[in-house]
Amino acid sequence: MSTPQAPDKAAVDAAFPIQGQTLPRDHAQALQQGLCAQFPWLDTDPVAGIHPLKVVQGSDEQALLSRRTCLLLRVGAERADELLALAGLDLTVGAHLLRLGRPHLRELLPHSTLYAYRVAAGSADEMTFMAAVDRELAELAIGGERVCGKRQRVLASGRVLDTFSLMLHALPPEQSLRLQQHGLGPHRLLGCGIFVPHRSAAAV
Repeated sequence: MSTPQAPDKAAVDAAFPIQGQTLPRDHAQALQQGLCAQFPWLDTDPVAGIHPLKVVQGSDEQALLSRRTCLLLRVGAERADELLALAGLDLTVGAHLLRLGRPHLRELLPHSTLYAYRVAAGSADEMTFMAAVDRELAELAIGGERVCGKRQRVLASGRVLDTFSLMLHALPPEQSLRLQQHGLGPHRLLGCGIFVPHRSAAAV
């Protein structure tokens, strides 16, 4: 796990309603490629991240999209006006087409409990992962209590990337905002290391 340079600018979440039927169940890299083709600056924005898309659970290779599914992008606040102009954009994700609605901008708020659906790990070993998490959080001067959750795998560039879900709670306000803006570990455009508010540790 590596520590990118800490961003010095504010971030927001842009929530796009989407129209579409299905996506490959393992679609993180295809989504990254489709979005970066439309917005090349995603690769260089230090706070940019693509939240994991919520799909209907199942075992089929093709996952159904719920009517309530939104595409969430975390970007620098100065991109807000640019994103608001994207309503109606057709986004290609592999062989699938998504149409983006008008985004709603969400300010990051200092919740004391934060959750990441997946954080990239250097291996499948939980103890090694948590040691790397502790080191990176220490570099960011972030405390709180940590709860490691289930291991998952993401396919990227022909290789399997191990990830774990992660909960932090009892975070002071300034540390909560720092963690949301900075993220944890690499692969934010694959949905890794992006923290959102959560009410309890039950999510992990």
